[in-house]
Amino acid sequence: MNQRYAWPDEPLIRAAQDGDCTSLTTVVMESQPHVRKFALSLCASPQDAEDAAQEALIILYRKIGTLRSTGALASWMFRIVRNECLRQVRLLVSRGGEAPAGPETSAERSAEDAVLHRLEVERIAAAVGSLPRDQRQVLIMRDIQGLPGGTVARALGLSSAAMKSRLHRARAALRHALETTDRTTPQPPDPPIDPSAGGDSTP
Repeated sequence: MNQRYAWPDEPLIRAAQDGDCTSLTTVVMESQPHVRKFALSLCASPQDAEDAAQEALIILYRKIGTLRSTGALASWMFRIVRNECLRQVRLLVSRGGEAPAGPETSAERSAEDAVLHRLEVERIAAAVGSLPRDQRQVLIMRDIQGLPGGTVARALGLSSAAMKSRLHRARAALRHALETTDRTTPQPPDPPIDPSAGGDSTP
């Protein structure tokens, strides 16, 4: 039988915010099962979920005084865990998109290229993070971490065919999400033509 846990009550949270160490420790301990549940539902792997949960609990311990409403603890923790899971995805996407070091790639990219790369990583990470957990897992493991198909299938407890089918759905969902953001992102206007710069300026 699954044991149900309650979030810390408001008097306990207020006492923790006022600096009572015993109350603060109790708040963290009583929040832990909920935070872990959030992390398992949002992150790509159990290890990522554990890391995200630990980070969220550390933030709770250190910054509970910044919580404006004692009744908002659950939503605050959910946002922290979600942001940490997305940060992990961003790191994976960024690493996966890096080109091998070499004479032509060793030079630093221009500031504009660096900004565009960061924005693209953010966009892809957000799209990956919006996928259902089963699709997110297989996509990250196979396409971002680059694990062999057999390894991914075994880790997820799937047959090779089932893993490939899930990966196909995940890739299609990711393409759709990215195409949607492409359509909704305003494009910058074309620069005006300067006739003095040369070229054919005839209408």
